[in-house]
Amino acid sequence: MAATDTISDMLTRIRNACLVKHPTTQVPSTKMTRSIAKVLQEEGFIENYEEMGEGIKKHLSLSLRYQGKNRQPTINTLKRVSKPGLRVYSKRKDIPRVLGGIGIAIISTSRGVMTDREARRQGVGGEILCYIW
Repeated sequence: MAATDTISDMLTRIRNACLVKHPTTQVPSTKMTRSIAKVLQEEGFIENYEEMGEGIKKHLSLSLRYQGKNRQPTINTLKRVSKPGLRVYSKRKDIPRVLGGIGIAIISTSRGVMTDREARRQGVGGEILCYIW
């Protein structure tokens, strides 16, 4: 059974891997999941990611990041905002601040997938994909 919402699938896989402290997790590779992985790496939520496999069987291997002796996951919460059944869009003036700027919102804009900070800086709005902190 193929997941219809690849973004929710990706977030759930990362959430589950963090809960059991796996060093890496794999998610199906699409343009969107690659873009989200790139933003997560730039913001320091994951160490890095690489694409593996070939053809239709491609997947991304995400190296998760932990802190301290007890290996607390860097990612505390992943929250899907815009779902296939209910899309959530935001004008550039109305882009939400996640936890007063502690977390990030990942937004799909006409200029690509970026954080809420970057979207505000470039003056673009778009679809709010998820919140992460």
